[in-house]
Amino acid sequence: MFNGIIEELGKITAVRDIGGGRELAIACKLASTLEVDNSLCVNGVCQTVVRQDRDSVSVQVVEETLRKTALGDLKPGSEVNLERSLSLAQRIDGHIVQGHVDTTGEIVDIRKEGTNWLFTIAYAPEWRDLVVGRGSIAIDGISLTIAREAGMQFIVAIIPYTWDHTVVKNRRKGDRVNLEFDILGKYVLRFMQNRETGKAGTGNATGKSGMADKTGKTGRGDISGGVVSEQLLRDSGFTD
Repeated sequence: MFNGIIEELGKITAVRDIGGGRELAIACKLASTLEVDNSLCVNGVCQTVVRQDRDSVSVQVVEETLRKTALGDLKPGSEVNLERSLSLAQRIDGHIVQGHVDTTGEIVDIRKEGTNWLFTIAYAPEWRDLVVGRGSIAIDGISLTIAREAGMQFIVAIIPYTWDHTVVKNRRKGDRVNLEFDILGKYVLRFMQNRETGKAGTGNATGKSGMADKTGKTGRGDISGGVVSEQLLRDSGFTD
């Protein structure tokens, strides 16, 4: 478990093919505090340390992770966001981040506004129900707040500190980024899906019920094309 507060920028020093996956060697100061089998969040993806010395760690990225994330875009010299797993005594300064990336988005615009940078990110329609204005989202492992929504895009504001201390300063239009939606929202959505369809405890664990149809509607759990109604919220106990 992580909280989306980046501890260090690491640098990829080697990429090695291992069957259908890849092993990444990462130079970082955190290496001396880690051990083999520890979890390390790399650009928002929870990975297991398989090798470690004083100056670097190695992680192995399996085929499924390469398909769902942008880790396959990394090459020697790439910088990566790093965060160690939480301890029970640690404050959660961002939000609860699992390191289980849901999908990738595409940066379609970067604009400077005062001291901040505004990033506009496009995403696939099947995730629409999980994008909430002023809600939390992890982008490449960074805990951020969605400032605005616009169709199948959302905007986040990057403060100068985050710009200076994470990989966002290296991002350009057209780059892919790893997206992890708020886990609390996922559970609420699944609960309402099951209540609406009468299939409590039998939800499709693959998430295929969220695929968009030709109209662009999400159709999650047959909730009126992905729209959560006021009646559904009342029936589910969320409102009076």
